[in-house]
Amino acid sequence: MSDLRKEVSELERTSATAARLFDIRRIIGGLFVVYGVIVTIAGLDPSDADLEKAEGVHVNLWTGLAMLALGLFFLVWMKLRPAEAPAAPEAEQEREPGSGAD
Repeated sequence: MSDLRKEVSELERTSATAARLFDIRRIIGGLFVVYGVIVTIAGLDPSDADLEKAEGVHVNLWTGLAMLALGLFFLVWMKLRPAEAPAAPEAEQEREPGSGAD
């Protein structure tokens, strides 16, 4: 019986790890940070033609900084509120193993 409980606890731990690993906030935040860095670097030294098209506004710089902020928001949110593995339905939790209800 204790082997079964160890196996169940191991499966629960693995499920929780998988839930955190594939958290959509990690993917969205990571992509926004990467693209934000790229766009910010592109906006640090714009050409005169780019500034003229944007009427003097450093569009790439501001957009890159906003993307960085959004990406960092998602990553911080993920750290502060980690994803939890879904709980088993109550009918399965109450059933004891080996009770013949399989």
